[in-house]
Amino acid sequence: MSVYDFKAKTIEGKEVSLDTYKGKVLIIANTASKCGFTPQYEGLEKLYKEYKDKGLEILGFPSNQFAEQEPGDNNEVKNFCKLNYGVTFQLFEKTDVRDENAHPLFNYLTENAPFKGFDLNHPTGKMLSEVLEKNFPKFLEGNSVKWNFTKFLIDRDGNVVKRFEPTSEPSDMVKDIEKLL
Repeated sequence: MSVYDFKAKTIEGKEVSLDTYKGKVLIIANTASKCGFTPQYEGLEKLYKEYKDKGLEILGFPSNQFAEQEPGDNNEVKNFCKLNYGVTFQLFEKTDVRDENAHPLFNYLTENAPFKGFDLNHPTGKMLSEVLEKNFPKFLEGNSVKWNFTKFLIDRDGNVVKRFEPTSEPSDMVKDIEKLL
């Protein structure tokens, strides 16, 4: 099994099989428009522009599961990303990425790239951990996505290579991306 065994609907409503991306290096991320990590759209777009000609694709999956930080409809999300961050990589329709209604793709991703904790030496890692412990303790259980902008790196064969928590900036992924390209 690989990510190529899944289908998802683009933000425009077209169902696509992820095998469309065979032979590409992928970053699959859950996103949100009203999150403290939302500026990562800029970093993701920068990675996309820099490496798309070498075989990188970025797939963004907006989710409203984390403190309702993605309240808009698909059209509003698409417009927000384009206007504010110049996003040109593929966005998908709003998606549940954890719990009982999670898209099967995200169940697969989290099973193959377990949660290893936040870097508590990183100020944002410590803060996110404390916020979750206080307000959303259930989110810390298991391997599920913990917050917006969790990023999964996928190799050209559709295998999950690495998980980057929200506190990792897109630029932190460069060495790992370059190894796969």
